[in-house]
This record gives sequence, C-alpha cells and structure tokens, in this order.
Amino acid sequence: MLGSTQSLYLTPEEYLQVEEKNDRKHEYINGYLRKMSDVNDSHVTIAGNLAILIRDRVRVSGCRVYISDMKARIEKQNRYYYPDVMVSCDERDKENTTFKKFPCLIVEVLSDSTEAFDRGDKFADYQLLETLQEYVVINTKRQRVECFRRNNEGLWVLQSYTSEEKLFQLQSINFEGEMDALYEDVVFPETTLKEPN
Repeated sequence: MLGSTQSLYLTPEEYLQVEEKNDRKHEYINGYLRKMSDVNDSHVTIAGNLAILIRDRVRVSGCRVYISDMKARIEKQNRYYYPDVMVSCDERDKENTTFKKFPCLIVEVLSDSTEAFDRGDKFADYQLLETLQEYVVINTKRQRVECFRRNNEGLWVLQSYTSEEKLFQLQSINFEGEMDALYEDVVFPETTLKEPN
C-alpha cells in the first residue's frame, strides 16, 4: 500500500526502532519511511483467506506463513516491505522475529493505489531475494491470480488463473487451492456496461 513518504533519513536500525513504537506501519525504502495506505474489506478478506488456506498446507512442513504484520528485508536494495502474505521455509529466518530475509513465496493483494508499484519497483526489489521462487499478485475486482515463478534459468515466468480454471497453484509450496475459497466473502464491485449508441 503506497502512502506518503517521510523526508527524514533513517538507518535500517533506526527504522526498526521507530517502527516498533509506531501505531501505523511504514515501509522503508533506502532510508526513508513510506506510510502504508489503508486497505479495504476485499483486500483484507483475500489476504486472510489465503493465509488460512496455506497455513494448513505448510504447518507440518517446517515452513511458516506470515501475514501483513511481518516485514520482508531486501538488503541489496536497503528495503523493508510488508507483504500481504509471505512464506519462509528457511531455517535462517527463525533467527529474527521482526523481519524475514529468505522467503520462498511472497503475495501482494492489489489495490488501485498500489498496483503499479506492486507490479513494478516492488517486484523488481523482491526479485533480488535469492530464495524467492514465486511472487503472486491477486486482483480484488475479479477472480484473477497471477503467479510469477523463477525458472531454472532464473527468468520469471507468468501463469495466470481466473474463475474459469476453478483452481490455482502455488508451486513454491506445492499447494493447490480453489479460487472460490480464496475469494470467499469477497463482494466484487459492480461494473456497468453502457449500451452502444
């Protein structure tokens, strides 16, 4: 969620101290804080549904699923982001309780104010995480899940799922879920089509 940027430079250590005391979450981009925007019902519902669905899958595997209150650290770009859902199966992530550096899966639920950033600069930053195998963006206006997967050559390949497929896959955690379960309780905005003249 993109919001306003604070102009005071902070080190990563200062950011973590400030963020611990803040009532509102901020992402950290190369020394500067960016206030997180508010989210809507559909956004929160989709993220919660997905976290619950994959929690049952990963709970016996040694992997952990995290929701939007856990930060992802991208050291190469000096960033901290709050993914909507993140999964880490790496033992090294058990060493730190405030952020994770070795996720295999990151999910962002799209909103009007964040879609360009989530698909652009944020995705480019996430690609620097060597353990990341899959980056997923989820639409809130219709049933559409886009999975970007890192292939053996290191290239990111897109596979999209819609309501027509009924199922979606998260290959990084060997998970298959139902689109209807992911979008349970989500009310889509009504679109009105104008009659041609």
